[in-house]
Amino acid sequence: SQHVGGFVISRSPLARLVPVENAAMPERTVIQWDKDDLDALGLLKVDVLALGMLSAIHRALDLIGCPIQDVPPEDPAVYDMICAADTVGVFQIESRAQMAMLPRLMPRKFYDLVIEVALVRPGPIQGDMVHPYLRRRHGKEAIDPMPPEIHDVLGRTCGVPIFQEQVMQLAVVAAGFTPGEADQLRRAMAAWRRKGGLQPFEEKLITGMRQRGHDEAFARRVCAQIRGFGEYGFPESHAASFALLVYISAWLKRHHPAAFLCALLNSQPMGFYAPAQLLQDARRHGVDVLPVTVEASAWEATLENSATAAGSPAVRLGLASIIGLARAAAEALVTARLHQAFRSIADLATRAGLARRDLDLLAAAGALANLAGHRRQTAWAAAGAALQLDLLSDTPAPESPVQLGAPSEAEDLVADYASTGLTLGRHPLALLRPRLSAQRFVSASRLQNSADRQLLRAAGIITCRQRPGTATGIVFVTLEDETGLANIVVHPRLVDRQRRELLGARLLGVLGQVQREGQVVHLIAKRLVDLTSLLGRLATASRDFH
Repeated sequence: SQHVGGFVISRSPLARLVPVENAAMPERTVIQWDKDDLDALGLLKVDVLALGMLSAIHRALDLIGCPIQDVPPEDPAVYDMICAADTVGVFQIESRAQMAMLPRLMPRKFYDLVIEVALVRPGPIQGDMVHPYLRRRHGKEAIDPMPPEIHDVLGRTCGVPIFQEQVMQLAVVAAGFTPGEADQLRRAMAAWRRKGGLQPFEEKLITGMRQRGHDEAFARRVCAQIRGFGEYGFPESHAASFALLVYISAWLKRHHPAAFLCALLNSQPMGFYAPAQLLQDARRHGVDVLPVTVEASAWEATLENSATAAGSPAVRLGLASIIGLARAAAEALVTARLHQAFRSIADLATRAGLARRDLDLLAAAGALANLAGHRRQTAWAAAGAALQLDLLSDTPAPESPVQLGAPSEAEDLVADYASTGLTLGRHPLALLRPRLSAQRFVSASRLQNSADRQLLRAAGIITCRQRPGTATGIVFVTLEDETGLANIVVHPRLVDRQRRELLGARLLGVLGQVQREGQVVHLIAKRLVDLTSLLGRLATASRDFH
């Protein structure tokens, strides 16, 4: 029998039932049929979500020695952080859309997170559920009186159906559907954009509600919201499971930011943000991050006692952060280090059995700094050590006394991004700030504190471009500088007019108008400027600036 997650799903190998092919990832396979094909053939489909955040949470809790059941519930400090949209790295609520929603919804308890997870979805947005819910939640719009049976279903969401289960319950209590018919409605909702087929259910819903004393306007409004769900209706049980991970990951970020960063780095790839952005955010929150080094780094990132932050651990970057370094070489290095500290690069190369390529990668990443000095000096020493190994010399000769000039700060920055994809030096835009200020480009923190409708210029490295299907052609851009993130809105007309700048720039300048709604601040773009040339060699060195 073929087993998946403990279930017996076929008497013979799946390849005899469905066409199976290799996936892009090693040791992964996929079948060529979609869920509707499986449904038509009567085959069992089991969804198993392999969430990277589960690994990150597991690692973080292990680092701080806290079982998951000991995470304290309903911590006000955690909700303060969430309401401020300080959620980079937090599960589910780190996206641009979620960050914009958090200060509007203002979650103060766990069930608010359940709603938050489900609300920022195409279904509720297209079904016009978001704004009515927010207005009613904050007392800006009256909640229509509801019969008791309707209130039991919709009372917890201010009279707005947000969850898939609510639609099914409404069909039963308000229109007389049987549970089986309600499940058929759920299936029809999932397929109606592709196949149609909601009409008979709508007629039955409207007829059933009118027979039970509900007015036709209410019935038709419920039908419109059901259509809005499309195939994106979110189950409440699913949202609750996700909300638990939201809360735990937010608690870790708020109270154990170093362990949280360490766990995120060791669980890549995952989430919206590359390690460079996660690291910058953590450092803005006071986390001490130590460089990768052959004397102290393991393969993965680790926690160390910090000399600069009393009581708070520091994150030591792991050898895995060095692009191209083989894990076998890194583990050989760590094993050799256990017996005795390395005296020189030649000693390291000999005892760990490292090849010339390994030494070059370590030197380029700055991981040999304590053995030989700055990058140019370590590259020279690494080349000499490799040459001695190539010549099979039994007694390594003294390393060359040649003294090379140290690289500039900008050159070190370029080397950091080229070798590890991140830097512990100053943010690239800190180096460019005088030139940007001369052109009247303000920082992200200045933008965040600007008044509504103010005309401003902002510039930053593009970390994210999004064009949601619900946004009618609008592109949302996130820019990063040394002070934080800036949210940019580019309307369709400007997208068409300046597509080259929007899609081709790595460092983007935006001339626009501030749009402020409480704590939520966007810059509505009026003109885009490609400033990538200011980055120089850094533009080609970084993996993350795209």
